[in-house]
Amino acid sequence: MHKTTGTKPLVSRRKPVPIDLGLQGGGAHGAFTWGVLDRLLDEPWLQFDGISGTSAGAMNAAVMASGYVHGGPEGAKAALATFWKSMSDAARFSPIQRGPLEMLTGKWTLENSPMYLATEMMSRIFSPYELNPLGTHPLRGILAETVDFACLADAPIKLFITATNVTTGAGRVFRNAEITPDVLLASGCLPTMFQAVEIDGEHYWDGGFIGNPTITPLVRECSSSDTIIVKINPIERPGVPKSARDILNRLNEVSFNSPLLKELRMIALLRKAADAGSVEGRKWAKMRIHRIATERVTELDSSSKLITEWPFLIALRDEGRRVTQRFLEEHGDDLGKRSTLDLDTYLETV
Repeated sequence: MHKTTGTKPLVSRRKPVPIDLGLQGGGAHGAFTWGVLDRLLDEPWLQFDGISGTSAGAMNAAVMASGYVHGGPEGAKAALATFWKSMSDAARFSPIQRGPLEMLTGKWTLENSPMYLATEMMSRIFSPYELNPLGTHPLRGILAETVDFACLADAPIKLFITATNVTTGAGRVFRNAEITPDVLLASGCLPTMFQAVEIDGEHYWDGGFIGNPTITPLVRECSSSDTIIVKINPIERPGVPKSARDILNRLNEVSFNSPLLKELRMIALLRKAADAGSVEGRKWAKMRIHRIATERVTELDSSSKLITEWPFLIALRDEGRRVTQRFLEEHGDDLGKRSTLDLDTYLETV
């Protein structure tokens, strides 16, 4: 394995390896994914075939693809940095801020923020239709400024953005030419915070209820056989939650992880079916699945998903770059050859 110090490209000359990416949602924690993408874009031998994204993952995907069209890897890196800096700048004057004690101790939480607590309580009593009757969204302007939606139809990277149909409960996957600011806002539309987003006469909520992210289109519509899943929501969290907020947070984590776990179990089952000569099984059996994640997200509470202070976002970005560097050092040679995620463990769950 060729290794280097720092975060310089690991291999200067290597046969190109096409990869797909599966990007989870998670609010401000999506800055971790920014760091992962920023580091992967440093490697010239990695070719990005398709990206499936949900919520913050959807926004990272669209921003990256748009920047890639206009400036290749460097353009994608610059676009991602601009998007997250714009997010931070827009929230500087928000009434929801960390308290003085948290600032002094360096804790990234809003648990003692009076406005956060008031907003959380109000969301359990009043709907977003009552609290925000005009349906304004703070991200709409930022997305319009940082993503060239017109260019996505011809982007070399295939995009798959998932949202949940409110009426049917089914998921819808939007592809390049269909992606608009409304599609991205729909993919990240938490029902207690925002009004459902209307697209083509249908209303949509967060795609995490259905796929976080959705893996199937990467297999069926992309030529790459390597998929890297960027995990934000921890699958395991030590201890039993006792407070009402911690219970709700863990419930959301379990709910938003469930679709992905089911898809991974399906892939494992189809790989077993390949041994029996199933055509569909053989197609899925070729897939090589990898995962990039960090245990540090378990140190953060759910309120931190709303923190967009620049030092916090930079810390998450740097953590994303760090774990991706480690992944490339340990598994870079496996890309294009074998899976590094043991799918058989998912067969042990029902």
